[in-house]
Amino acid sequence: MTPPPAETNEFKGKTGAKRVWNALFYSMAGFKAAFKHEDAFRQETILAAFMIPAAFLLADAAVARALMIGSVLLVLLVELINSAIEATVDRISLENHKLAKRAKDIGSAAVFVSLVNVVVIWSLILTS
Repeated sequence: MTPPPAETNEFKGKTGAKRVWNALFYSMAGFKAAFKHEDAFRQETILAAFMIPAAFLLADAAVARALMIGSVLLVLLVELINSAIEATVDRISLENHKLAKRAKDIGSAAVFVSLVNVVVIWSLILTS
């Protein structure tokens, strides 16, 4: 089955600057929802608020700062995606199901890998 043409879909009708403007507000709503409803995102955002300025103080080279800041932002990105996966799975059903558990566990593993990435990058830069 093919999706309806863009002109018949109210969510796909915006183009150009109007679309970018709307996307900005959808993104802000997403940040607000994640911060309000997701403890892990809130904790990681607070850590990022300390770690990003610390990267400017602790790293001399621009590349090192970029890696340190990028690794922290990656954690936030992966946490947002993980939270979206969890919300979608919960919306479908709250019953225990092996595929729902698998989806949530894989999302959690992705967050874990991003956190390990921060530890590795910051350790390598700070000890070199």
